[in-house]
Amino acid sequence: MELPFSINLTNKVAVVTGGSGVLGAVMSEALAKAGAKVVILARNKEKIDSVVEKIKKSGGEAYGYSVDVLNKDELEEVHANIRENVGPCAILINGAGGNHPQATTSQEYLYPEDVNSEENTFFDLDKEAINGTFNMNFLGTLLPSQVFGKDLLDQKGAVVINISSMNAFRPLTKIPAYSGAKAAVSNFTQWLAVHFSKVGIRVNAIAPGFFLTEQNRGLLIQENGEFSERANKILDQTPNGRFGEPEELVGTLLWLVSEEASRFVNGVVIPVDGGFSAYSGV
Repeated sequence: MELPFSINLTNKVAVVTGGSGVLGAVMSEALAKAGAKVVILARNKEKIDSVVEKIKKSGGEAYGYSVDVLNKDELEEVHANIRENVGPCAILINGAGGNHPQATTSQEYLYPEDVNSEENTFFDLDKEAINGTFNMNFLGTLLPSQVFGKDLLDQKGAVVINISSMNAFRPLTKIPAYSGAKAAVSNFTQWLAVHFSKVGIRVNAIAPGFFLTEQNRGLLIQENGEFSERANKILDQTPNGRFGEPEELVGTLLWLVSEEASRFVNGVVIPVDGGFSAYSGV
């Protein structure tokens, strides 16, 4: 990976939750390329090991832990291990998140005939799936901030970066729980930035636009390899006319973690979306 510009994160420990996913892996690689000791937290050990190995082969330093970000006891145990074997966290990237199919409606609009059909309407959304979606995105951001935030108190240039979404700006059809949860992440980013402002910890967020990931590929790409109707609607609303490449998040990430570049940037949510949030559709 070639970084868009050079910053020096040597000896800084960066903890990345959700670091084994498509976007999280690229962010982890970029932080390692800049010299950070990267710690990847996720659930799937095989995926974690794959990212760690890739970083090491590129000359970086990386570690991986399988952990449930919704289990505070597990997080505390992993935190203690990281402090002892890697060092105290100076950069926290809260990238864990996701949606659930049972928290998703089948159609964009409700019509009278849908109520008694087999479609998954708003009235059929599953309470547990909604709860799980909120927990994964919001609590999955709050709990790691509680656990690793203690380390940040002792670190010069300490920073938290949360991963929000375009859904926080403009709720997308079909996914009310995910949209609401990401709106909560953006709100929490602002709250935590104010709360931590007197102890020297900056808190910001990145709101990616539309990138092809494991979670959304089935919704955006048909079996024949062509874009789905939903994908084409997204592209029609994106002035740049394409999906983002994961590497296109790196510049914003490095800017936000750099004390020299963004020391007065605090409490903001930065869209990286090809103009999606700026376009009215007209």
